[in-house]
Amino acid sequence: MSRRQEHKGIPEDPAARVISRRDVRALCARLRREGKRIVFTNGCFDILHAGHAQYLRKAASLGDLLFVGLNSDASVRRLKGEGRPVQKAADRAYLLASLACVSYVAVFSEDTPLCLIRDVMPHVLVKGGDWKEKEIVGADLVQKAGGTVKTIRFLQGRSTTSILARANTAARQKDAVSKNKTF
Repeated sequence: MSRRQEHKGIPEDPAARVISRRDVRALCARLRREGKRIVFTNGCFDILHAGHAQYLRKAASLGDLLFVGLNSDASVRRLKGEGRPVQKAADRAYLLASLACVSYVAVFSEDTPLCLIRDVMPHVLVKGGDWKEKEIVGADLVQKAGGTVKTIRFLQGRSTTSILARANTAARQKDAVSKNKTF
């Protein structure tokens, strides 16, 4: 049995689904010509968690493929502050591309994904339920092109911010216990 046959069940390298910005427009034009319904969402996805996974699966179910715009490290820092992102963009992109429901990932450096949305020109633009349609960047552009805008409710109690807060609390408690130990 050849090595290739032995590993037949292993999917392609997820890095192949991380697309450079310069290739996005041509890829999406080809996908539209093939009749694919493109769904687009974006975010920082700093610490991938169950809420992200559920959200992305629901978004993917709205079309034939899911394209995720990922904030660059500098963009995340501007939006979330010092100490963020926790993980570098290349690692966050690889993790997203590893999810079966995610078809493509592209990193954008701007504070909003508007330029990337123009390049993708999705049939469906998706954001979390905490966004009002009129606040969703690119909503008007997608709707003018005949697309739709959807919001998806978040899984309660799951967020990168709350995970980081719990981790910081646990670290402070551990430090306090360590300081109080006597030898």
